Amino acid sequence: MKEMQLKYGCNPNQKPSRVFMKEGELPIEVLNGKPGYINLLDAFNGWQLVKELKKATGLPAATSFKHVSPAGAAVGLELSDTLKKIYWVDDLELSPLANAYARARGADRMSSYGDFIALSDTCDVPTAKMIFREVSDGVIAPDYEPEALEILKGKRKGTYNIIKIDKDYTPAPIETKDVFGITFEQGRNELDINEELLANIVTDNKDMPEEAKRDLMIALITLKYTQSNSVCYVKDGQAIGIGAGQQSRIHCTRLAGNKADVWWLRQAPQVLGLKFKDDIRRADRDNAIDVYISDEYEDVLAEGEWQKIFTEKPVPFTREEQKKWLAENKNVALGSDAFFPFGDNIERAKKSGVKYIAQPGGSIRDDNVIETCNKYNMAMSFTGIRLFHH
Repeated sequence: MKEMQLKYGCNPNQKPSRVFMKEGELPIEVLNGKPGYINLLDAFNGWQLVKELKKATGLPAATSFKHVSPAGAAVGLELSDTLKKIYWVDDLELSPLANAYARARGADRMSSYGDFIALSDTCDVPTAKMIFREVSDGVIAPDYEPEALEILKGKRKGTYNIIKIDKDYTPAPIETKDVFGITFEQGRNELDINEELLANIVTDNKDMPEEAKRDLMIALITLKYTQSNSVCYVKDGQAIGIGAGQQSRIHCTRLAGNKADVWWLRQAPQVLGLKFKDDIRRADRDNAIDVYISDEYEDVLAEGEWQKIFTEKPVPFTREEQKKWLAENKNVALGSDAFFPFGDNIERAKKSGVKYIAQPGGSIRDDNVIETCNKYNMAMSFTGIRLFHH
């Protein structure tokens, strides 16, 4: 197939719409559904991300994409009992690939609602069963087990978007796009992200364990496919906070840091002890937890409100208790797609447990940023490579 007609472009008024190849055949096969313009943008960016994660780590990888940026990305490390519970997968059989998607989906479940999924490996039955019960627009993978494909075809009354991509497809080295009738052309970003990029450690602390290097590579690869400006917090093989598309880097750092904090707070005993009614949907549970650990927590504890969601009235999770719990989050990795211009980014990162950093360097205030890292005994690498994505 050389081209595929689409219902419309980014918006319903943008017609006609299609995807096509100038030379050769499309490297995809739509096995089910009718993916749209934005679906395909998410699918192709997500596929590139997971393919690179698999290459860099040797582990199966998954990402959860929304509006051309990842809401989560992860590799298939085994989940702890706590993570299984906060990701709502403690009742499922988990394969390595399913672990990867549980992590990618679970880090920021609110942002992942209605996502497009990319998988680095053949979609197996455990992963398909997990996807089946989440609100999602579609999935792209190099292949599907027969039973897994049948499970997914039953999703959304048979309209779920399922795309198979040729894992060996290699695009042309020059890419183009049209904006306002004007064609832009550039070389594809073929940068190979590996441990060598982390060799230039500029801080007093030069200790960077293998797990930290893995997490920093995950951060950098994720940033490569995140709308800029962007930063990414990673811990234990998964993104736990992604700040995308902000005009100010400190706003990226705060946004992603707040998401990382929510991820950690969800693991606190106060949250794990919440007693939900059996008929409450997972998405509504996520929303209730988000309110419970926010400044609006009294809303969910109000008379007449908590009875709609919980079987028992939750005990307040105070700011003091949250601050104490957040202090226990340590050894977090942080990547940035461009240099940190001020030490305030490091100060904010420290509040979310950051110990390891990778960024391009090159600011006139690099000395200030390094000094701030040294104050907290952080290890920071200058990669020398910017990762803007637009």
